[in-house]
Amino acid sequence: MAAKVLDSFALLAYFRDESGAETVEKLLMTASRKDSSLHMTEVNYAEVKYMLIKKNGLDAWSDAEKVLQGLPIEFHPANRVLADLAADFKSRLSFSLADAFAAALAKEKKAELITGDPEFKALEKELKILWLKQGRSSNG
Repeated sequence: MAAKVLDSFALLAYFRDESGAETVEKLLMTASRKDSSLHMTEVNYAEVKYMLIKKNGLDAWSDAEKVLQGLPIEFHPANRVLADLAADFKSRLSFSLADAFAAALAKEKKAELITGDPEFKALEKELKILWLKQGRSSNG
């Protein structure tokens, strides 16, 4: 199977057991069997941490951090290549910088982006997107 990139929306849905969590769980199970690879940027990791602490508290983040250690997600730093791609997306589209990094990683990896965030609709012609069911609005 092809590589997949999780955006913040997807991982937050998983941790909060929101709409789309089952899909993310299935992707994690598939990745744990080495049938596909899951990727995320460190920028999106920071957004997940920030959102969990802000809306759910430090205990929620502490629990999530422990779970994250065992998840089959490869985290990528914000290197110059990703930064340039993210800047291109951000300059053309109205969405968060973290979303721009998720899109950049998906483009770099030629991977499918996993999200439920409607801000990515503008990229449907540029990226392959697996849409999670929306149970809430944008997380950024």
